[in-house]
Amino acid sequence: MKKTKSLFWRILLAIFLLLVLYQLWLFAHVCWWIKFNPATSAFMEDRLEVMQDKNPKAELQYKWVPYDRISDNLKRALIASEDAKFVDHEGFDWEGIAKAYEKNRKKGRIVAGGSTISQQLAKNLFLSTKRTPWRKAEEAIITLMLEAVMDKQRILEIYLNVIEWGEGVFGAEAAARHYFGVSAAQLSPEQAAKLAAMVPNPRYYDRHREARGMLAKTIVILDRMPDADIP
Repeated sequence: MKKTKSLFWRILLAIFLLLVLYQLWLFAHVCWWIKFNPATSAFMEDRLEVMQDKNPKAELQYKWVPYDRISDNLKRALIASEDAKFVDHEGFDWEGIAKAYEKNRKKGRIVAGGSTISQQLAKNLFLSTKRTPWRKAEEAIITLMLEAVMDKQRILEIYLNVIEWGEGVFGAEAAARHYFGVSAAQLSPEQAAKLAAMVPNPRYYDRHREARGMLAKTIVILDRMPDADIP
C-alpha cells in the first residue's frame, strides 16, 4: 500500500514538473519574440498540413511586415471589430466575456467568443483549434505572459502578421495583396474594414467575397473606426 502511494505521488510530481517545464518553454518563446519575429505559428502549421494533405505542393501566402508598414486604417478596423478596449485592458475584457456568455446562454450554443486580441494571439501562436477546458486555461496563461513582457504595439504587430485571412492567406501584407492588389501600408479605410469583417470566418469569406453579412459588418466597422485607439 505504501509503495502504491509513493508511486502515485512520484507520478503526480513528474506530471507537475513537466507542466512547469512546458510553461517555461512557452515563456521563453514569448520573451524571444519581444525582439525577434515568429517565422510561423501553430495555426499556420495546422492549416499548411491540411492544405498539403490535398495538394503536397501547397504553400501559404505569408510575408512579415513591420508595424509602421501596416496602414493605421487596418489597425483601427481590427481594434474596432475585435477588441475595442485593447489599449486599456490587461489581456481580458471581462465585460465582453460576460456579454458573450449571456448571448451564448440565450442561444443555447456558442455564437460569441469575447476573446481579446491578446487571447487570439496566444491561441494562434501556440494552440490547436479544438475547444477544450485545457486549451482555454492554457490560452489564459499565455495571454498573461504576452501582456507581462510585451507592450501593446508589439502584441498588435505580431497579431496583424499571423492572423488568418483566407485559404492559406496569413498576415496583413498577404491579405492586402490577395484581395486588393496593394501593400498593407496602402489599405484604404473601406478595404481595412472589409478585411476586419472577414476575421471571424476568413476561409468562407475568401470564397464568398460579397456575402451580405460581411458587407453589413464592414459598414458597422467603418462607423466605429474613428473612435478606435491604436498603440
